[in-house]
Amino acid sequence: MLSRRSFTALGAVAGLSACIKTPVTPEPPPAPAYPPLPAFYGAVQDEPFPIPAVPEGIIAPEYWRQEVANPWPDQPRGSIFVDPDAALLHFVESPAVAMRYGVSVGAAGFAWDGTARLQFSRKWPRWNVPDEMIARRPELAPYSVANGGMDAGPGNPLGARALYLFQNGVDTLYRIHGDASARELGRAVSSGCIRMLNQDAIDLYDRSVHGASVTVLPSLKGDGLAQVY
Repeated sequence: MLSRRSFTALGAVAGLSACIKTPVTPEPPPAPAYPPLPAFYGAVQDEPFPIPAVPEGIIAPEYWRQEVANPWPDQPRGSIFVDPDAALLHFVESPAVAMRYGVSVGAAGFAWDGTARLQFSRKWPRWNVPDEMIARRPELAPYSVANGGMDAGPGNPLGARALYLFQNGVDTLYRIHGDASARELGRAVSSGCIRMLNQDAIDLYDRSVHGASVTVLPSLKGDGLAQVY
């Protein structure tokens, strides 16, 4: 038989246990519902190599290619500005208008900022792996400059187009190029270059101006964008 003191103590324990929340695993947030992609992100069939359509439902509309008000109205046509924190590239069309693209940027330790010159651009470029990258990834040695690089086409990480950036006549080894996957846009990737969807890289190539300035703004975020390795 419970004494009055035992009954009181038991009731206190029961009351305390009722106040403790049972851990609940939160439901994952629903995937965002994005509108259908513009038609220019469809498959490209008139290139030397096929370019598949960009998958639906992955890219937020802010990363779609679009005409916007020019944030740099005093800059000449052809100037390119890359904001690594926003993962956006602007191509100056006129004092009033710029073409904006979503990009992926360099991960921590690989990012670059500054102003360079668009020295030249290439369609379906070869990938000549720099010695600095081979030192980190020896398995890429077959694609070194000395070995002739990697052939163009599917599997070449430069994709359909590449714009080559120089400073004071010296190759920075950084590129603006295609072959980004849809899931990379808005994120940081380890190569350090500015990566675009192939459809957007082709569009930028067609607009680009030889000798134009390319400015990559410094990151103001401590850890930068989410990283992909």
